[in-house]
Parts: sequence; C-alpha cells; structure tokens
Amino acid sequence: MSAFASEAEAVTWVFRSLRKLRGQPRLPDDRGRDPAPTRELLRTLGLPAVAREYLVVTGSKGKGSTTAMTARLLQAPGRRVGMLTSPHLVSWRERVRVDGQAIPSEDFLRILAWLKPATERIGARLGPRQYFSPTGLFLALALRWFDEQGVAAAVLEVGRGGRFDDVALAPNALSLVTPVVREHDFWLGPGLARIAWHKAGIIKAGSQVISLPQSAPVLTELEREARRQDASMDVLTPAQLAQPLSRRAQGQRLRLAPFGDFDLPLRGRHQAANATLALRAARQVSARLGVKENPAAMAARLATLRWPGRLEKLQDSPALYVDGAVYRQSALYALEAPGEALARPLQVILAVPDDKDYAGVIEALAPASDGLIFCETGRNPILRFPPADELLALARAQGAKAVHVPPLEEALARAEEGAGRDGTILLCGTHSILADVMLLRGRSFERLWDQGSGALAQGHGH
Repeated sequence: MSAFASEAEAVTWVFRSLRKLRGQPRLPDDRGRDPAPTRELLRTLGLPAVAREYLVVTGSKGKGSTTAMTARLLQAPGRRVGMLTSPHLVSWRERVRVDGQAIPSEDFLRILAWLKPATERIGARLGPRQYFSPTGLFLALALRWFDEQGVAAAVLEVGRGGRFDDVALAPNALSLVTPVVREHDFWLGPGLARIAWHKAGIIKAGSQVISLPQSAPVLTELEREARRQDASMDVLTPAQLAQPLSRRAQGQRLRLAPFGDFDLPLRGRHQAANATLALRAARQVSARLGVKENPAAMAARLATLRWPGRLEKLQDSPALYVDGAVYRQSALYALEAPGEALARPLQVILAVPDDKDYAGVIEALAPASDGLIFCETGRNPILRFPPADELLALARAQGAKAVHVPPLEEALARAEEGAGRDGTILLCGTHSILADVMLLRGRSFERLWDQGSGALAQGHGH
C-alpha cells in the first residue's frame, strides 16, 4: 500500500523540504540551490540502474518544444522514449512521460512512496539552508520509472538555469541549447554572460553539444565550458535551419535537408529552428543506438506531435490564442507566430507572475493591443502576481487601455465583448492560466495530449 493516499498528498510531501525556507531571504541560484541532496539520493538508490541515452535541453526559450519534438522523433517501433519537462498544465504527472504517456497515478504514488524513506533519512542531515529540490525528486521519480519501462533514450528539460539544476545530474552524452537571452536576472545574472555560464553547466566531460545560433557573449561561455569539459560543440548557423514553406491550419510546413518537406503542428518561425535542433539531435542519438533511419520518415513523426499551450488556437469567433509567453521576446513571437496580422480588435489577456518578465511582456504586447486585461489564477498557490497599480501604470505608459480583472471567466467575457465576433483574443502567461482557460473551453485533460497517450486525472496544480 502506498504511503500516500492521493496525488495532492504526494505533491505536498515533495514540497515539504523546500517549505522550511519560508520567511528566509531568497538567494541567487549559485548561492541558494544545491543539487547535493539529490545526488546523494540517486547514489543511495542506485539511480539510474539501467544505461540509456540521455539528452538534456537548456536555453531561455523553446526548451519545452525542443524537448517534446526530440522525444517524439526518437519514438520508433521497439524503442521506448522517456521525457521530463516542466512546468505542467493540469497534473504534475504530465512532467514524466514514456512514449508521450504520462506516468499513471498508481505508479506516481508508488514510486514517490519508494523514494520517501531514503529522502527523509538524507533530509534529516541537511543544513538550515539546504533542502530537497522538488525538481530533484521528480528527476528521481522519472529515472526509476524509465528503468521500469525499459526506456532506451530520455530527453530531459532543465528549469531556468542548468549548472545548479538537479536535472543536470543526469549522465547526458548530448546537450542541446536553445536561444539564450536575458532572463531571471536575480537568480542567474547579472548579465548575459553569467546567464550563459549557468546554462553551460549541463555540458558533461567528453560529451557533445548542439546549439542554435547564439549572441557573442553566450557563444563565448558555451565554447569555454565545452573546452573545459573536452566536449565537441556544433553551433548551427541561420543557413542550416529549416525553412518555412507554408502555413497549415494547425501549424506549418517546413523544409530541411536531408529530411525533406514535413509538417510541424506548431506555429511560429522560431519553431522551425527548434525543429532543426531536435532533428539533428534525434538523428545523432538514433545512430548511437545502432539504428539507421530514413530521414524523411523520421521527420514525418513530427506531424503527430501534440504540445498544448504553444500559441494554440482554442476557438474561431472571436479567434482565441493561448501561449505561455512570460518574457518579452516570447511575447513578440506570440504576435508574429500565427503567420499573419491578428484580426482587430485585438484584446490581450495577461497573467504573468511577479518572478517573470511581466514588464517586458507588457512592453511587447501593450502597443499592439486594442485592450489589455490583467487577470490571475489560483491554480498554483505558490504563484504571486504583481500589484494591480503597477501593472496598470506600465500598460498605460505604453498607451494601452488597461483594466485589472482577476477572475479568468470575467476577463474572458470582457475580452470577447471587446473583440467582437471578428476580432482576436491573445492570452499569455503562466501555464496555470493556460490550463484554466483550456478547461473552461471544454478541452478535457484527455484531449490535451497525443491520441493513445492515455487519460489523466485533472489532479491539482502547484
């Protein structure tokens, strides 16, 4: 019998160690995060017990999409593929998947119960500023389930950094780097070079690195770490990226040698770059696994990719797009990604937490909007949102007509009234608000993911 009666109880336990820091000053990652407890837990439990190919993905934007694409590309008959991502939309179990299927509730509870005794023994010896990272416990959960499921390859997404992220404890022979920009200055900064130093921490000795094009300060840090680790590094140039050919109802058609022409069910030119990185990585790993795949057949798998919340269109009249943009550049992508001018009037709904780039998102979207509505979500109790007065002042400084309407249903009603039947609503923000709007619009959790991936309980969100 499991030590946990429900998923809510299990997740509460996962966060128990972190809660002891309540009331203490927040510290940057290089002073406040320590993966040592997770390292000891993995060593104590012998995780991972089974050798497999690991790919770890870092960057500032596009990490989740690249992780999902790479995992889908690696799926082939007779080969099981694991994936670890964050954050989730509705259920914590979304974060850990095999062949697109989230870990079932009974396995989620069983494995966390198995981790609990060793975790608590180690936790009892931790210092006052040390804690068991929830990220580390989810990594241990994933590694154990991957072992049980006979996974041949696993694609793991790190969080905001890399060097002090528990996910970087995985023995990856391949590191993937999406574009790195200014973000999380308090946690990773100051400056772009320092942020890149954090990201470069996923590179392992004697490994390989594939990166999308980067700015000079980022490239310098990545190359420095690659040399230090004696790792080979391949930086893609703009000319090597997939070329968009045409728009599709749910995405776009791309061309990339030697993969040919293929459909990608994700909007935005930036996703062409992410697809290029995923294709390069998956082909390399397939070769290491001793499998010679037809490139065109491999790329065709992307047509079946399901990755909700990435500029996804939920309704037509008015058009309603949702996206997890919480940084300025991501917000600009959201404006551009449909491939054509968003029909006016354009109503923008924002729910960006106070630890994200809410000022940059407002700067990007306010001038383009005919109305800006700030809302909030209670799905994740650890999220905090900026004060209404600050948000409204930032929006009005950009010339936007802005209001603060915290309840999502009321915000949507205001936006629909402002957009009319022929306009557009663009909702951007934390994954928790995306989950709220998808469920309100009838997207049951079973319909969020790939066909055949199994039904998940809605669970609870933290």
